[in-house]
Amino acid sequence: MTQACQPAVELASDWFLQHYVWLTSRMRRQIGCRFVAEDIASEAFLQLLRKPDWQDTRAPRALLTTIAQRLLYEIWRRRDLEQGYLAWVATQPQTAVPSPEERVLILEALVTIDRVLDGLSAKARTAFLYSQLDGLTYPEIAARLEVSVRMVQKYIAEALRLCYLADGS
Repeated sequence: MTQACQPAVELASDWFLQHYVWLTSRMRRQIGCRFVAEDIASEAFLQLLRKPDWQDTRAPRALLTTIAQRLLYEIWRRRDLEQGYLAWVATQPQTAVPSPEERVLILEALVTIDRVLDGLSAKARTAFLYSQLDGLTYPEIAARLEVSVRMVQKYIAEALRLCYLADGS
């Protein structure tokens, strides 16, 4: 290890010792599970250390809390997607139910799509999903959303742009 890295390593170690237990207990109070709280706290520290100039942070607890909250929201969001998917699977005939391996792949795809479309308005997201999943035409989507066909075109174009950008990263 170079001498230049030594202060950063020591600071990271100090922050971990000072704030890990505090962050874990804060997360545990929110979610009620020690193990998930520990995972979130650990991931929050990893994300903090990946930030450029993290050593300049004046309020590490505030930043760690923000990162941990975002991680918790991602967990909740994934759980909601999974529950919605499982509710849909329960309505399907047994012969059409995907295998466990296919379910994992489908859930990962749903999470990815959700993350990519997160920046869109609710109407734009709905328009894109009507188009891609339900196969509705632009005029049908426009009628359902009570917008113009031109607006549907804009919604779909923006969603496709986000998908294209996500595919390139």
